[in-house]
Amino acid sequence: MRDPFGATEAPPALDTAQDALFLDFDGCLVEIAPRPDAICVPDRLGLGLAALAARLDGALAIVSGRSLRELEHYLAGFDGPMVGSHGAESRGLGEAPLRPEGLLALQAELAEFAAQKGLLYEPKSLGAGLHFRARPELQAETEAFAARAALRFPGFEVQLAKMAVELRPRGASKDGALARLTRRAPFAGRRPVYAGDDVTDEPALAWAEAHGGYGVKVGPGDTAASYRLGAPDQVRAWLARPLGEDAWDV
Repeated sequence: MRDPFGATEAPPALDTAQDALFLDFDGCLVEIAPRPDAICVPDRLGLGLAALAARLDGALAIVSGRSLRELEHYLAGFDGPMVGSHGAESRGLGEAPLRPEGLLALQAELAEFAAQKGLLYEPKSLGAGLHFRARPELQAETEAFAARAALRFPGFEVQLAKMAVELRPRGASKDGALARLTRRAPFAGRRPVYAGDDVTDEPALAWAEAHGGYGVKVGPGDTAASYRLGAPDQVRAWLARPLGEDAWDV
C-alpha cells in the first residue's frame, strides 16, 4: 500500500478521455518568487493550457489563491474556468464573489503591520496576505497578528501558506471549489486530478483522492496526494505529454 506522506512516484500520463484537471498556479505551474509580482511565466503557458483544455473537452480549471485578475493577466490565451482567492471568486461559473464586510479596513490594518515590521504586504481582491520570507523570525508574530485580525473581522479567516499568512473570506476553500466544479459540465463524470504545492492545496489534494481521482504534490512536504513531482518544470513537462514536448517552454 502506498504511503501518501512519502509519495515519490510521478503521476501517470493524463487520460484526456476521462480526466478532469485542476491546477494550482504559484509553485505548481510557475516557480515561487521572492515577490508575487516577480514570477517568471513561460511565454506560451496560457496557450498551452488552452490546447490541453481542448484535448480534455474543456475539463481544465485553474484553482489558486491568487486574485482572479492576476490569473487572467499571467495566463493570457487560456479562456477556461478559473477560481481565484482560494475559491472566493471565479470566472466562467456564474458565481457571485464572496465579499465580506470590512475588506478595506482589514487591508489597511495588514498593510500597516507589514510596513511596521518590514514584511511584504500583498493586497488581494477579496483579502490580503503578509509574506515573511525575508524575515522568517517574525513568523509566529505575524501569524498571531493575523489570528487577532480574524477575530476583529469575522467575515475572514486565516489561511497559512508557504512563508506567508493570508486573510481570506470565511468559507472559501479550494476543496469546496473542486466540489462545485465537478458537479458541472464538462467536469462532471470525469476523474478529478489536482496538482498543487502548498498547505493551501492539501484539502483539494485530499478531495481528489477521496472522490475517485488522485492528487499530485509539487515539491517537498507531507501530503495526502498519491503522486509527486519535484518542481513546476516537471509539472509543465507532464502536462505537455498529450500535446508534444514543445507545447511550451518546460
